[in-house]
Amino acid sequence: MKPIETVAIIGAGNMGSGIAQKTAQEQFPVQMGDREQQWVDRGQATIAKLLGEAVERRIFSEAQVEEIKNRVTGVVGVENVAEDTDLVIEAVFEDFDIKTAVFNTLDEACGEETVLASNTSSLSVNALAEATARPDRFVGLHFFYHPAKNRLVEVIPSDSSSEETIARVEQYCKMLGKVVIVCKDRPGFVVNRFFVPWLNEACLLLEEGVGTTAQIDAVARDAFDIGMGPFALMNLTGPPIALHSTNYLAEQLDTPRFTGAQSLNDLVEAGDMWEIDEETECDDAAAKIISERLLGQVFAVCSQIVAEEICSMEDVDRGAKVGLRWMNGPFEIMNAIGIDEAYRMANAYAELAAFDLPPFFSVKAETGHPWEFNFVDVVQTGGVAIVRLNRPEAMNALNETLVAQLGAVLDDLNGDSSVTTIVLEGAGKAFVAGADVKFFVDKIREDSFPDIYEFTADGHVVLNKLENSPKTTIALTTGLALGGGLELALACDYRVGTRRSQFRFPETSIGIYPGLGGTQRTVRICGVEAARWAVLAGNFMDAKTANALGILTHLVEPAEVSGVVDQIAVEGKPANKYPGCPRDSGHPVATFASSFYNDENMAGLLNGSCPDGFDAEDRNVGRQLKSLGRVAPIALRMANELLDGAVKTADDLDAGLALELANLEDIFSTADALEGLSALIEGRRATYTNS
Repeated sequence: MKPIETVAIIGAGNMGSGIAQKTAQEQFPVQMGDREQQWVDRGQATIAKLLGEAVERRIFSEAQVEEIKNRVTGVVGVENVAEDTDLVIEAVFEDFDIKTAVFNTLDEACGEETVLASNTSSLSVNALAEATARPDRFVGLHFFYHPAKNRLVEVIPSDSSSEETIARVEQYCKMLGKVVIVCKDRPGFVVNRFFVPWLNEACLLLEEGVGTTAQIDAVARDAFDIGMGPFALMNLTGPPIALHSTNYLAEQLDTPRFTGAQSLNDLVEAGDMWEIDEETECDDAAAKIISERLLGQVFAVCSQIVAEEICSMEDVDRGAKVGLRWMNGPFEIMNAIGIDEAYRMANAYAELAAFDLPPFFSVKAETGHPWEFNFVDVVQTGGVAIVRLNRPEAMNALNETLVAQLGAVLDDLNGDSSVTTIVLEGAGKAFVAGADVKFFVDKIREDSFPDIYEFTADGHVVLNKLENSPKTTIALTTGLALGGGLELALACDYRVGTRRSQFRFPETSIGIYPGLGGTQRTVRICGVEAARWAVLAGNFMDAKTANALGILTHLVEPAEVSGVVDQIAVEGKPANKYPGCPRDSGHPVATFASSFYNDENMAGLLNGSCPDGFDAEDRNVGRQLKSLGRVAPIALRMANELLDGAVKTADDLDAGLALELANLEDIFSTADALEGLSALIEGRRATYTNS
């Protein structure tokens, strides 16, 4: 499969320029086209303004911004898009005739291999595909506003889209760091299908006099645990968009309940915004009506989405949490309030809307059991099984459910004679961003250490299924791999990364030590000195550094990842998984680590002293001393002892791993562990007392 490498965006408005900006940020060359030079200039000015704000917030440097802007080439006239462009995304007005006119021009201007896509939030992708001369190389995309910031994108294949086209576009979206939902072409797709009627229902509640805009917003914020209510959100995105979208759904789904409320029509006709005062208090009876109506609407429509097989309930929740930034998804909220109660609310709304709920909902309500979610997906092609950790809304953080599901999947694959290679990948921009920290904090506060031990021991069991797998195991660490995620990757035979890969052991800075093999496998891979540099000070590793140390076994261009996986699958398991020294001993980090973190210096470093022969004013030395001074002292000492234990246990990895588990209670019983983990959740710097 040829990956997407060159991209063009047609339409330089807010959406088009945002897609172009995000594409350029991820190192794609991108053309941004519009009808006239003034609109192209405006789009480039918009990009420059947003990137300037990113510099002020220290997200990018001035040099990085110049590189990003230089990747965006302005194009005047749709017909002037480069013929050999891999992917062209149309991002003009939500008007079918305008969009089809753009595609007619693109059909003539682009080569046969070019994939066309429409960024649309409502129009039929099948109808758009049939209006092109290449329906097999066409997909719908729904980027969420603002495209450079919001991580969600819905990928909507047409009935004619080829599997290769879908795969290429999905891969491009993942390379943007997006959380991807592949869904059916149905009105509203996933998120707008339940979100837009939610906005309209708030307007109907206002018309009925149940509450004011401020009261309805306040109840909605409380019921859904969200930051903004429906009226504030409409003011942010524009009431005309809400009116257009809800009328479209009403027509396409033949659901009169979705027809734009009169209050919304009047507001749009007057060109006004909602007035929201500060009086949010309302009586309990009104609050109950508002809460149950809005919840019931979301529950009812989301059950329809799943029944129509538009996407899974996990993706519905993902869409709400990533695209709308809700704290919990609709099905998670149902679990929290009880499925029987959720069904009652949904059924009440369905009667108002004059439609039937899917039968599976009532059956589930009768059982009283909560919805069960699946976070591990498997796709097998030939002898290669791709295992996707699919919890991108939490950056695939390891929790009890994900670990258990991964273990079950590995059991199946290890016992399947048709599988020769197991590939782990993470959905979204991260491979795995560590373990679920809130779990640890909750258990410490509940004085439930046995639960922490059980979770960690279960993690060891799962990682050992990779360590001892008869299959060739590969971790696609093409994004962020932190803490437990890095430990998961180290259990695999190979780790494939790209320039976007980043690694770190943050544990000592949050009061604990790496407990899933990080103190053991790291030493066996790159030697104790490099392991001390990585584990004790929690240094970030970019892709080149990780490759030099041996943390990465393969550093390739994004377009080469699938080919390298195929090559590894043919070659099989490595001859020496644990060389015990950096791959490139001449790399600056490897050289520094071998002299700074050697055995002779460790006693002084643990006490905060600068080793003899080093200048504390030296930038690199000073950075290491500063990092070591900020971590939890007890965690630093215990992590160092475990790294030394890896040297002593040498070839006996099981003995080394047992040391991590044996010291677990000692570290989690410290006040510093609770302080460090809590500080991470609360977004503040920890204050350690060495207790």
